[in-house]
Amino acid sequence: MTIQPGDKLPDATFVKVTENGPEQVSAADYFKGRRVALFSVPGAFTPTCSAKHLPGFVEKADALKAKGVDEIACTAVNDAFVMGAWSKSANAGDAVTMLADGNGAFAEAVGLTMDGTAFGMGKRGQRFSMIINDGVVEQLNVEAPGEFKVSSADHMLEQL
Repeated sequence: MTIQPGDKLPDATFVKVTENGPEQVSAADYFKGRRVALFSVPGAFTPTCSAKHLPGFVEKADALKAKGVDEIACTAVNDAFVMGAWSKSANAGDAVTMLADGNGAFAEAVGLTMDGTAFGMGKRGQRFSMIINDGVVEQLNVEAPGEFKVSSADHMLEQL
């Protein structure tokens, strides 16, 4: 079942990309006590994700924070090393925290997986965005297959 606004996030373990290397962090700890704009992409370095999704959140980071977002995070079913390399190549710096969901446990726990086997990608997370306030989903925007509209930074800014 897909998570809905008002639901508490299920706990899952991410691998956070840090300057000191990969660091495991539980969703419960990461989202506790703050408001986070989280977006999910089907894969790092994929065309729409690299050309539009991540750059949009990097570009709009200050505007999102001015509207009450404490942190912006990106998740994908990729390992922490890939997420770290993608962050560097996109010059995401401190604007977006990368949360690797290497085994897809978080995507599965929130009911937002997709089957990309036809494209050689295996099971991935869908393209979506959420506003999470102290571990509770405030807003949820799930894209239709192949689209990029409601999970963008611009759309999220309109919601805040």
